[in-house]
This record gives sequence, C-alpha cells and structure tokens, in this order.
Amino acid sequence: MKAFTKGDWEGFFAVSLDAMMTLIVMQGLLTGFLGFPGELVFGRIMPAVAVGLVIGNGFYAWQALRLARAEGRDDVCAIPFGASIITVVVNVFLVMYPVQQGALAAGNAKEAADLLAWHVGLWACVGSGLVEFCGAFVVHHIRRFTPRIVLLVSVAGTALVFLSLDLVFRTFAYPVIGFTALALILTFFFGNQRLRLPIPSGAAVLLVGTGLAWLLHALGLPSVVPGAPVDFAHLGLNLPRLEAVAAWDSLGLAAGYLPIVLPFGFIFLLSGLQNIESAAAAGDSYAPRPLLMMNGIGSLAAAAFGSPFPNSVYVGHPGYKRMGARAGYSTMSAIFWTLVCFTGSLTLITYAIPVEAVMPMIIWIGIVVCAQSFEAAERRHMPAVVMGLLPALAAYIALAVKHALTVTGIEAQRSFFDQATVDAFATMRGFHADGMFALAQGYIYTGMLLAAITFYVIEKRFQAAAAWAAGGAALAATGFIHRTVIRGGDVVGVLEPPFLAWNQWVAGYLLMAAVFLIVPRLSRTQE
Repeated sequence: MKAFTKGDWEGFFAVSLDAMMTLIVMQGLLTGFLGFPGELVFGRIMPAVAVGLVIGNGFYAWQALRLARAEGRDDVCAIPFGASIITVVVNVFLVMYPVQQGALAAGNAKEAADLLAWHVGLWACVGSGLVEFCGAFVVHHIRRFTPRIVLLVSVAGTALVFLSLDLVFRTFAYPVIGFTALALILTFFFGNQRLRLPIPSGAAVLLVGTGLAWLLHALGLPSVVPGAPVDFAHLGLNLPRLEAVAAWDSLGLAAGYLPIVLPFGFIFLLSGLQNIESAAAAGDSYAPRPLLMMNGIGSLAAAAFGSPFPNSVYVGHPGYKRMGARAGYSTMSAIFWTLVCFTGSLTLITYAIPVEAVMPMIIWIGIVVCAQSFEAAERRHMPAVVMGLLPALAAYIALAVKHALTVTGIEAQRSFFDQATVDAFATMRGFHADGMFALAQGYIYTGMLLAAITFYVIEKRFQAAAAWAAGGAALAATGFIHRTVIRGGDVVGVLEPPFLAWNQWVAGYLLMAAVFLIVPRLSRTQE
C-alpha cells in the first residue's frame, strides 16, 4: 500500500474539520472562559498539543502501513487520532476552573491562579494518560468476553447525538449554507458520486460552503462569517518547551481531582477499544494493545510539554475508510495541525472558514458510525442496539435541559439548579428529570450494560445477563453511573467518599439479576 493515495485528501479534509472544531473550542475556553493570556495559550499550550498529534498520528499511520503489508492489502485505513473535545470540556470545567477560582478566592493574583490551574490540568492529563497506558494491558479481556455490538453501541450513541445531532440543529439554523453543503455530502458519499474535476469531494464541500458564507456577507445578508477584522497578534513561531518540572509543586493539589480524572481516563480507554472494534468491523483488525498504549504515551508526552488535554482515538474510522482514506491522511493531519499550533495561525483559519460551511461532513461520519452498529448486528439482536443507544440520547437531552436552565437562570438572575425545579418537572409536566440525569450519568457504561443484558436475554443466556446486571449494581454503588448531585449551578456525577454506597439503582440492578436467575426456571420458552 502506498504511503499516500488520492483518497487520503478526502480523509485529511474530513479529520481536519474535527480537529479544527476541537481546537476552536479549546482556544475559546482557554482564552474566553478561563481568561488565560494569549502568550500562555498560543506560546505554550498549543505547541504542546501538537506534540501529542505528531506522536499519535505518526504511529497510527505506521500501523496502517504495517497491517497492509502483513495482509497484502491496499485498502487499510489508519485510525483517526487527536485531542478529544470531550476531554477539553471535562478538564476545563471540572479541573482547571475550580482550581483557578479557588486560587483567586485565596488571594492569589490572576497570573498565579492561571499558572496553577494550568499545572493541575497537566497532572489531570498525566492521570488520564496513565490510565490509558496501563489499561492497555488488561482491556483485551473486555474485548474477548464482550459481544461486538456491545462495544460498538456506545460509540454509535456518541456519534449519533454528540457528533451529528447538534450539528444537524446548526444546519437547520443556517439552511442556505447548511442545506447546500448537506446536499453535496449526501450526493458524494451516500450517492457515491465523484467530481470530474481533480478536486476531492471534501474540498469541494469546503469551498462551496465557505464561498456561500462570504457571498451572503458581501451582499449584506445574515451570515456566519465574523464581522470584526482578523487579529494577527498571536502569529509567530512557538516551539514546545518542557513544563513537567515547573508543574511538580502542584501534584498534591492535583491528587484531589483523581476521582474525576480516573473514571474519564477509563471511559476513553473503553472508547478507544470501541473505536478499534469499529475499525475491525470495517475490515481493519488492529491489535488493540499497541494502539491503546500509544494513546497513553501521546497524552503523557503532550502533558510533559504543557498540554492539559489528553489525546484519544477519534470516532469515524468507517467513514474515513469509505472516503478512500488510507495511511497518508493521518500523516498529513499531523503535519498540517502541528504547523498551525506552532505558528498561532488557528485564528486565521477559523476567521476564513466558518464551521457551518462544512459541518454536514461531520454529520455524515456520525451517521455512518451509528449505522455500523446495526450492520454488525444480526437482525434479532437489533433491539439490543436500540437499548444501548438510549443512554446517549438521555445524555444529550440532559445537556439541552442544562442549557435551558442556565440561560433561564441568567435572564431571571437566579439559579434554577435545585431539587425544587427537578420536582416541578415531574409534578407540572410529567417529565422525570431525575431519571434523565441518572441515565445520562455514565451513559457509556449504561449503554454497554443495557445492550449486553438485552443481547444475552435474546440469546437466552440468562446467567450472563444476570452477571451484567450485577456489574451494573457494582458500578452504581461506586458512583460510576446514575449517582448525581446538584452542585455549583450544575448536575454532576458523584464519585467521591463513600466510594461504596447503597442506593436505589443498586437495588434495581440486583433485582434485575434475580429476575434473570429465577424466572427462566419457572417458565418455558415459547416457540
């Protein structure tokens, strides 16, 4: 297989959209929400982000070429890799922001508080990287004893609601641009049409969408392009510098955030395994351990040079493969985004190319990934896939409800994050928000549990179904799933002492296990 193919251009444009959106969110949260100075963000954090990109993407491209040679094939696609938007949000809101505000409340200057928050964020990235690296040695047992659709379903749910649904809303908010780009995506990738011009389909979508956006702006019509002049202040060469020694003094403070960091590290370990399984279902069977280890190594290296954000496998391998991407798109992505991070030119890219112009491509990838769960399942197992998707839907609805409560609270100048509001949902509208938040908390685990339980019940392997239900009881007791608390203007999970606590979900899962063990002995199978 060649190191670069024509299809790699398609994959490069597609994965670059994902990377671009992640970097846009990263920049916005660091400079806007946390108020970090541009020198810290563009001079020290962004170059460190590139370190992880180079290590991970380079390794994954090499793995694709290696697999192609071993199997004598020319259609092996590298697994997409980069910084995860979820880890960006988690580390900013649940780790760095509380540290920063605590330091300010203690009387520290803003600059000192920013540095402390950044350093604790580095340790959070280290913790996540260690979980991914060490977990690579045991996670294969999960793959061996877990049905394929169970591993696929959580990725499918995440892709459907967090990758596709939110962008569908934005497409309908800007239909002139969104519908045109969506029609091109459907024609090129579902209709299998190729342009006669020597232009990759992804590039054509980008050019048409961007051109429409700027045309609307030039005509004085509502558009998504920025109205302010472009800012050149942050342009310049910034190479990564080793930051691990400077962050050493904050290790003790960072230890207090392990209950947040460790479970998310494990979630991304499982997510990485699920995406590797997704690649196997698409015909590319990679050995999981080296890839998962490299996820951890990439995160550890990025943290050492100053990035507080772990790296992970991107959702969407089947979509990239169908585009014709092979190994080269991963290398191209690493080179391009490293240059962007080293030079501070992200602001130029985001100024010129509005996300709305190209987001239908991400929608398409999410749909393909979700559809793969159904394609990999036998027809009689499809109810298990649907059951596994429900927690992801709950997670998205919970996010929408939180947005509504936050905006309403700002307008009313009071917080609506209280038990009275949750109770009012049920009494006044019959909407059980407490159950929604419970299902959303740890939705990746719950999606796997529900899919596995349903799968084994369909197979009439009731003891296995009972074992999965018992596993659900253990996860509920430790706080990995379902347990929530209203705190600080949010509804958050509870993973804190006591780490083993009896609750109604533990009882529910144990009763479920009892049903699976007892009822089959008192009944017979209907033909």
